[in-house]
Amino acid sequence: MISIRFTPFFLSVVVLASLAAVATLPAAEEVINGIAAIVNGDVVTFSQVRELVAAQQKSVSEIYHGEELQAKIKEMREHAVRDLIDRDLMLQEFKKKEFNIPAYIVDDSIQRIIRQEFGGDRTAFVKTLQAQGYTMARFRDNEKDKITVQAMRQSKTSENVIVSPVKIREFYEQHRDSYSTPAQVKLRMIVLKEGEGAASGSSDASTASSISKKQMAAEIREKLTGGAEFDRLAQMYSEDSTNESGGDWGWVERKTLNEEIAKIAFSLKTSEISPVIPLDNAYYILMVEAVKPAVTKPLSEVQQEIVQRLVQEEKLKTQDRWLKELRNKAYIKIL
Repeated sequence: MISIRFTPFFLSVVVLASLAAVATLPAAEEVINGIAAIVNGDVVTFSQVRELVAAQQKSVSEIYHGEELQAKIKEMREHAVRDLIDRDLMLQEFKKKEFNIPAYIVDDSIQRIIRQEFGGDRTAFVKTLQAQGYTMARFRDNEKDKITVQAMRQSKTSENVIVSPVKIREFYEQHRDSYSTPAQVKLRMIVLKEGEGAASGSSDASTASSISKKQMAAEIREKLTGGAEFDRLAQMYSEDSTNESGGDWGWVERKTLNEEIAKIAFSLKTSEISPVIPLDNAYYILMVEAVKPAVTKPLSEVQQEIVQRLVQEEKLKTQDRWLKELRNKAYIKIL
C-alpha cells in the first residue's frame, strides 16, 4: 500500500473516495489485484479490500497475535467486501436512475478540502496528490462517487420521521442509567496495615512496635472523635498512598470501593467518623466530608437528545431495508 502522508481527515477523504469507485478492470489488472467479488458485472478487487482495512489491521495487530489476529483480519476483510458491494450497488442504482451530480457540488467539495487541509493552496494540494499517485481527474471521479453514495443514502431517508411519545418514554426507561449520576461521597481515610511500622514523623514512632495496629487504630479514632484534625492524623499515621494529602480520596462512587467499606462510607453523615473497620489485615477509619446524592436527569431535559437518536436509528433501518432490496435483486458473487 502507498504510504500516505495526508492529515487524518484528508486521509479518510482519499481512502473512502477511492473505495467508492468499484469499476470493471482490464483483464491484466484483475490478475494482479485478484477479484474479491462480482456485483452485476463490476468487480471488487483485493487491493480495494486491503486498502479499506489497512488502518484497522495496523491497530488490531498491536493487540492480537497469531491465529487470533488472523481471525480478526479475516473478519475485517469480509466486512470490507460487504461494504464495497453496497457501495457498488448504490453507484449502479444511481446510474440506472439517470441521476446526476452537478459539477459545482464536486468542485465545492474539492475546494473545501483544499481550504481545510492545505490552507487554500491548490498547488500544494495537486503536488500532494501526484506524490501519492493520484491525478486530479482520478481524485475528482472518486470524490464524485463518494458524494453519489452519500446522496443515494440520504434519498432513502425521510426528513419527517415521527417518533411517538411512547417510544421516547420506553427508551428513557431502558437507558435511565445513561442519564443518571450515581451518589458520591468526598472521602478521607486512614489505613493501618498489620506488619508495618508507624509512619515516619509520628510522635509515637518509638513505641509503635509494641502497640498492635488494632489498638493504635482505636486510639486514633478516639482522638478524631475528640476533635483532632483528620488530615493531620492521616499524614502522621496512615499507611496508604494518600497519607501525604491527609487521606484525601476525593469524590468517589460506591462501585470504586470495597463493598464493606462502601457500605459504611455511604451510611455516614457529613463529618461523621466511622468505627474502625478491620479488613484484609488492615484497619480503616473513614470520614465523609460531603455527600452528593444520586441524580437522574428528567425526561424533559433529555427528550430532544433521545428523539434525535431514535430518528437516526429509524433512518439507518430504512437505508438497511433499501440496501437489502438492492442485494436481493442483484447478481452478487463473493469469491
